[in-house]
Amino acid sequence: MQKRCARNRKRSQRRAIFCPEHGCYLESVSPKFPLFADSAGQLQVRGMGAKTAKLVIHTHGTVPLQDEWLEAFWCNQCQTQRWYHVRKLGDRQYHVQVAPAALWHQVSGVIDPHRNPSVSEFSDRAARGRGGYAAGLRGFRQLV
Repeated sequence: MQKRCARNRKRSQRRAIFCPEHGCYLESVSPKFPLFADSAGQLQVRGMGAKTAKLVIHTHGTVPLQDEWLEAFWCNQCQTQRWYHVRKLGDRQYHVQVAPAALWHQVSGVIDPHRNPSVSEFSDRAARGRGGYAAGLRGFRQLV
């Protein structure tokens, strides 16, 4: 009589997200950053009717998009980290494509990777106005 190994069903499964170029497994190196729609056109592209999309944007302002996010992944084949636009299609099925620059305007909480490289992080943070005058002084004290 053979002894069968019981599989631990409580352990979560790895997300089946593969590189669109090489087909190898992509390893996540960042948290998920959800996407938001702030115009009716963005909702229409995702299948909502024109009148309904205008009403939703007029009522709510910005709307979180379900099952879509930006996330950075590491590809072992090309040894690079890239940001991808991930759409969940179904149970453990995902559509992955390199994140276009236009999507960065629909995400909150990330630094735009296509920002001006000649501007320092300190100046960039100060220009965005996080926390006002007091936060600027605290940031300056960290340099001293």
